Amino acid sequence: MDALTATLKVAASGLGAQSERLRVVSENLANAQSTGQAPGADPYRRKTISFAAELDRASGGSLVEVVKIDRDQADFPVEFMPGHEAADDGGYVKMPNVNVMIEMADMTEANRSYEANLQVIKQARQLISLTIDLMRPQS
Repeated sequence: MDALTATLKVAASGLGAQSERLRVVSENLANAQSTGQAPGADPYRRKTISFAAELDRASGGSLVEVVKIDRDQADFPVEFMPGHEAADDGGYVKMPNVNVMIEMADMTEANRSYEANLQVIKQARQLISLTIDLMRPQS
């Protein structure tokens, strides 16, 4: 496999990983206020995503792969909301362990990584096109 094709494969794996990361972040943000349905019930638990590099024997490149999507085991913050359906006897409600600022920063980083991989693909495609043009007989 040539270097340009290997580059495309590596960048494509990065696109897939960052796309999955954006999906997880979006789900966390969408559920940032999702409390339990009954008194004392647990609210939405933040999802986390783990990646690993995997050697692609065909190209010799390291591809990024989603290893697992897990749940953040951090404690739930509590808020005093005595009239809420999920309030315990003391009037406290367990809130999701989602920090919107962290999720927004993670989304920005994932978006930039996605864009960088997209640029690599565009550049590799341009180089492949230029190579093909150079191989054409000149008239």
